[in-house]
Amino acid sequence: MFRSWMGKRAVDYRREFNITPDMANGTAVNVCTMVFGNRGDDSATGVAFTCNPATGENKLYGEYLVNAQGEDVVAGIRTPKPIDRLADEMPQMAKEIEELRQKLEAHYYEVQDFEFTIERGVLYCLQTRNGKMNAVAMVRTSVEMEKEGLISRYQALLRIVPDDLEQMLYPRLDPNARVTPLAQGLPASPGAASGHVVFDADRAEAEAKKGKTVILLREETKPEDIHGFFASKGILTSRGGKTSHAAVVARGMGKPCVAGAEGISVDVQLHEAFVGDTVIREGDLITIDGTSGKVYLGAVPTVEADFSAELNILLGWADEVARLSVMANADTALDADRALKYGARGIGLCRTERMFNTTERLPVVIEMIMAETAEHRKQSLEKLLPMQRQDFQELFEVMAPYPVTIRLLDPPIHEFLPSEQQLKDDLLFLQQLRDSVRGLEVLSSTLSLLKTGDAENEEFFMPQMVESRQVEEAIVKKETMLKKVKALYETNPMLGHRGVRLGITFPEIYEMQIRTILEAAMECDKKGLEIHPKIKVPQVCTAQELLYVKEIVDRVSGELEKELGHKLEFQFGTMIEVVRACMRADSLAKQANFFSFGTNDLTQAAFSFSREDAENKFLPLYNERGILQDNPFDVLDEKGVGKLMELAVKWGRDQRPDLIVGICGEHGGHPQSIHFCHRIGLDYVSCSAPRIPVARLAAAHAALTE
Repeated sequence: MFRSWMGKRAVDYRREFNITPDMANGTAVNVCTMVFGNRGDDSATGVAFTCNPATGENKLYGEYLVNAQGEDVVAGIRTPKPIDRLADEMPQMAKEIEELRQKLEAHYYEVQDFEFTIERGVLYCLQTRNGKMNAVAMVRTSVEMEKEGLISRYQALLRIVPDDLEQMLYPRLDPNARVTPLAQGLPASPGAASGHVVFDADRAEAEAKKGKTVILLREETKPEDIHGFFASKGILTSRGGKTSHAAVVARGMGKPCVAGAEGISVDVQLHEAFVGDTVIREGDLITIDGTSGKVYLGAVPTVEADFSAELNILLGWADEVARLSVMANADTALDADRALKYGARGIGLCRTERMFNTTERLPVVIEMIMAETAEHRKQSLEKLLPMQRQDFQELFEVMAPYPVTIRLLDPPIHEFLPSEQQLKDDLLFLQQLRDSVRGLEVLSSTLSLLKTGDAENEEFFMPQMVESRQVEEAIVKKETMLKKVKALYETNPMLGHRGVRLGITFPEIYEMQIRTILEAAMECDKKGLEIHPKIKVPQVCTAQELLYVKEIVDRVSGELEKELGHKLEFQFGTMIEVVRACMRADSLAKQANFFSFGTNDLTQAAFSFSREDAENKFLPLYNERGILQDNPFDVLDEKGVGKLMELAVKWGRDQRPDLIVGICGEHGGHPQSIHFCHRIGLDYVSCSAPRIPVARLAAAHAALTE
């Protein structure tokens, strides 16, 4: 026993469950009297749970063997019998085990996993421990034990680890499947899915329409791939991290995603991918597990999610005791409706750029970006205005009477354009096509000179001449776009021309968005709906930026209020994701009704880490060697980023005591981070829809353990 403490299995277990040496520095061994279950047909041995560990059913669950020792049961030497059969073979012993079951649960207030031996008609309980159960069973037993009066509601909530609820919210790989992963990436969006590999979004859409299940495999995804996301069961990328386009969009849709699987090399032209000597071709079946980041060849069986009635009861208890409100990161009315089903109390982050990504809108956005003058930009924005207004109106209507927080455009605008390499590849193809078409035109002219009088040939070559002009036009368009992409190039776009900086450079973009938000609010107001719109400005570092945008808001709202005949109710606030914003929280609070921490960017800024590079290069080594205890992009860094947040909350509320403060970064759905948010006095956390139940339970834990 002492030697086994440092065995590989025990070391791996402690690492997996974060059991550090200071928590458990050794093991204990009990020395006790031996009893024997192999002394005849009146002897037996077995293992049992006081409830079914897979379903939570309130019924004895286990196995036994007559005339056997415990090792025979657990080692698979003999096939044991289900515990139900004991009543036929040893009715008195079956009655005593049922009494033991009741006694153990009444004493420990917990489902027990116990071992027993019967020696010549005498029952001995050898050991008992809390039973390891899946989330379905834990939730059911919590609710039933509370009803029976064995435990209180508080105890029912505290006995469940919030993260374990994920098992009930996403499809997951069948735990009985014995499979070896082909590649390892980052667990970017949880859940498991199998499908046929496709290498571009158009192909994904086309195959899905034929009824095929597909997995979209890309080096990295771009906004124009959005229709491929809708069509796919899951997304796999060889580059990128947990905040990459693929990861964020997949999480918002609740679709599994594995990002940054660097062991996979993707050849976009050949439509093939390589993992060592293994070739993945278009149409091949693969399985991705967005919870672990693993990729498998072939279809691996999955187990469907189970959002049970007991879970709804449990989460209702959680909401009663939690102080933190839980909101959703949602970008469409469909997302919002889904978030409500998970129990969201509003939208803490609506990314307006996601609304630009649809197939019919992206060309208009590109047209706006390509515009050389403010006047031309405004013409494109006029086309987008009614679309965005409709988006916001639908969001408000679905979420009423809860608040909806809308972030003005944040990412650099070059993200809406194809990459430089993609444009170069497109140009090369078009130039080759032009040369081919010109060859056909020469042949056409030759035929004409020969005066063949062949009407059939003339009809054949006419379309080629038309196509030649189309190809030339496409080349000019791609060349213009390539120049724009080069002009917009930034060495470090995450620290470049984005957020409020973009809004000040091109105020017509922010004005259009502000107008659509307020016009949508006005339409809802006319319908008598109770709505609570909130406008927030990203990447702010000084109060002057906030004041600049606020002047646009005041002017536009003033114009609309004259038309409406009364004041529009809305709030104006700022993201806190720049270190200087934390240091200037008091001056920002003079202009803002609320703060919203964007901890993804704030963590990058505080550590000077590029998240995607850090997670793919050195962060695993830092965690392994104890340089950092946790990945700061997974678990909120309380000592650094947390200190900045704490200061911003204090200084902001010193200036404005009624300041509402929340968090909308990835940490908003992480239980340990939620505890910290509770401690420093935040009002809400916001996370992707499928994480909402986890966050609701974590918020209750934070209140109960305070």
